[in-house]
Amino acid sequence: MGTVHARSLEPLPMGGPDFGALGEEAELVEVEPEAKQEILENKDVVVQHVHFEGLGRTKDDIIMYEISDVFKAKNLIDVMRKSHEAREKLLRLGIFRHVDVLIDTCQGDDALPNGLDVTFEVTELRRLTGSYNTMVGNNEGSMVLGLKFPNLFGRAEKVTFQFSYGTKETSYGLSFFKPQPGNFERNFSVNLYKVTGQFPWSSLRETDRGISTEFNFPIWKTNHTLKWEGVWRELGCLARTASFSVREESGHSLKSSLSHAMVIDSRNSSILPRRGALLKINQELAGYTGGDVSFLKEDFEFQLNKQLIWDSVFSASLWGGMLVPIGEKPSSIADRFYLGGPTSVRGFSMYSIGPQSEGDYLGGEAYWAGGLHLYTPLPFRPGRGGFGDLFRTHFFLNAGNLCNLNYGDGPRAHLQKLAEYIRWSYGAGIVLRLGNIARLELNYCFPMGVQSGDRICDGVQFGAGIRFL
Repeated sequence: MGTVHARSLEPLPMGGPDFGALGEEAELVEVEPEAKQEILENKDVVVQHVHFEGLGRTKDDIIMYEISDVFKAKNLIDVMRKSHEAREKLLRLGIFRHVDVLIDTCQGDDALPNGLDVTFEVTELRRLTGSYNTMVGNNEGSMVLGLKFPNLFGRAEKVTFQFSYGTKETSYGLSFFKPQPGNFERNFSVNLYKVTGQFPWSSLRETDRGISTEFNFPIWKTNHTLKWEGVWRELGCLARTASFSVREESGHSLKSSLSHAMVIDSRNSSILPRRGALLKINQELAGYTGGDVSFLKEDFEFQLNKQLIWDSVFSASLWGGMLVPIGEKPSSIADRFYLGGPTSVRGFSMYSIGPQSEGDYLGGEAYWAGGLHLYTPLPFRPGRGGFGDLFRTHFFLNAGNLCNLNYGDGPRAHLQKLAEYIRWSYGAGIVLRLGNIARLELNYCFPMGVQSGDRICDGVQFGAGIRFL
């Protein structure tokens, strides 16, 4: 993190080491710094100039949007605060390696008695950068190689190529990102990709080749994403023992869909929050912009976190969703919901709840899942103030159901079916937070409400991911 510097205004000798007779000029030099110091102490200042050092290919207009608030500062503390905010905005653009801020008294013929100059010393990223890292998904890991062309045209545009090789998924893609000057949260992106995934719980292999465009924008306290996606999907069997229902789904399909997502997130952390709430609502409509797949899909996620005594945290969460096929063609196994596993209803194997055929899980068109959690510090607080604070004791109660609906029966019949055969579980374990990247859980689970065909994990269950019920 850069620092904000304010140069000393203590009177300095102007004539070198000779402190002999004081003339009229020496008296004038001594009075001027005292006046400047008094003005700063009174915190009544004006920012006259903002300078940049180190700019190369970055255009002036996008910089002016980010630092314009600095000129509105009315006192020294305000100057320091707005300069720091401008620094954070500049770093958020993803085009600078370092940004430092220097605040000094204004010099020159046009200098006001209370004038200040603010200088941003920046280091731009190279035109081509590379990266290598690992990522953690929901009970899967991957190695990621990337090439990035930051600040391509001088206004924070970015072109990225990324290759990912994981335990269940391999992908590569090319994307272009363009933010709106002065409003980084409002941005546009285009993506080309190919993704090959393996889903052993369904004996299914899926290869997607597609293009998508996204527009992200904030409205009040909400963030919205509008997306169009066109994808050519190829489904195949992962094993020779795949059920007839999975083999029947094999083949090619073309999906063209419009989707909208709204997110309200006041949590202090997305991985292991201590306070705040999350509400996420997604809608997807496929078929009206082309393709041979037609459906309407709705799902939501809600989470509430409350800090209690003794550094404990109570968390409640609720998920739900429904998929309605449009036309006579049934829904695809690639579009349905799946439930179960260490990241959702614990005590059950990965996505092993709901409709199945010969041991292959086919997903469902409607689901709900809820959870109550209590997170506490480790007993006796080992490693307090350091590594030990990354661990939490975890007590949980989960429940949920996944099924297919007969949409001619009406809402009451739908609710009755979702309330039948509820799977639930309880248990306790240890949670490890891996920064703001992911979290690991090691729980001892007691699955209850098990139905015929469900696969359970009675006892110790390990989970890794970024999204947990």
